Amino acid sequence: MTDPGAEPPDGVAVYVHWPYCARICPYCDFNVVRDRGWRQEQAVLVEAILCDLEAQAALLGPRPLASIFLGGGTPSLMQADDVAAVISRIRALFPAAGPVEITLEANPTDAEAAHFGALRDAGVNRLSLGVQSLDDAELAVLGRNHSAAEARRAIAVAASVFDRLSIDLIHALPGQTVAGWRAALQEALSLGFEHISPYQLTIAPGTAFERAVARGGFLPPDEDTAADLYEATQTVLEAAGFEAYEVSNHARDPAARSAHNLHVWRGGDYVGVGPGAHGRLTLGGVRTATFAHRRIGDYVAGVAAGTPWSEQESLDPRGAAEERLLLGLRTVEGVPLPVFEALGLVLDAEPLAGLIADGFLDLASGRVAATRTGRPVLDAVLKALLT
Repeated sequence: MTDPGAEPPDGVAVYVHWPYCARICPYCDFNVVRDRGWRQEQAVLVEAILCDLEAQAALLGPRPLASIFLGGGTPSLMQADDVAAVISRIRALFPAAGPVEITLEANPTDAEAAHFGALRDAGVNRLSLGVQSLDDAELAVLGRNHSAAEARRAIAVAASVFDRLSIDLIHALPGQTVAGWRAALQEALSLGFEHISPYQLTIAPGTAFERAVARGGFLPPDEDTAADLYEATQTVLEAAGFEAYEVSNHARDPAARSAHNLHVWRGGDYVGVGPGAHGRLTLGGVRTATFAHRRIGDYVAGVAAGTPWSEQESLDPRGAAEERLLLGLRTVEGVPLPVFEALGLVLDAEPLAGLIADGFLDLASGRVAATRTGRPVLDAVLKALLT
């Protein structure tokens, strides 16, 4: 595992965005499109991703590979041969010094042993299952295209193929009770996952849920109930030996943590390829944010023209430090003091001194981290630090 004191990590991670989904969930604000089985379009997209990887590797120069993450969308809809081609190209462009975590996000509806086995043979060694709930009524509310029984079957199939498994679950649904949520977490624990990502449902702009809330047809829990659900998450998972190493990510032990996400949270460089993918690269000594064209056709055309990014932004030292703070304070390891100092924040002055004195932040070994009290109100803590 990367030394958490290293700032930032030396290697480069790679995020591959596959935009296709069998169904668009009403809470999703990611860059996704319906998968209509247009294999020729998808073959063209794979070729564009491979070319984009080549171009960005040329910009970066020789760098060791830190991790690979195939997200979306639903990358478990990809043909295994395409997954193998992408992973192989990444490994050739960024040789790794040792084992590399390669994660792929999957939906339960794609859980066939032969397909999962082919993905494993393609190089995937960690599967993240987007189960979201193990209750049929909740799945219906979330607009998912699988049942609870299908989710449990998918988990069994995945466990027979992959040693490393993560599950996504959503809480703060309308009518959800603390007792029901605790039971869901206990069941997830009983299924043998090494990593659990419990997310609070957010009503994102532009989603079907936002429109339903505006019509009065969808009522999420109030703040007190949401806080109770969050606290139940911490209590249940801590009792099972899972550490909340990030606000919404819990791991059975340090080896079970997501290496890719940690690399990003620690401020490491990462290449983003695929429609709408974001990246962070150090180019000419400057931290640079990259944003790929969102539409598939625009992305493919942009790669062919040598302009895959719709936008790139050079971050000044303050902007880079702010981003590092926003990401790093979500983690249990926190952020090193020099990042705070780059923002003019010092230990013996407000607001940092007050947040530490009030128990929202803690200082240890030259790093500042959010406490158990500070994590549920992290947005307010960050606002106090950065305004």
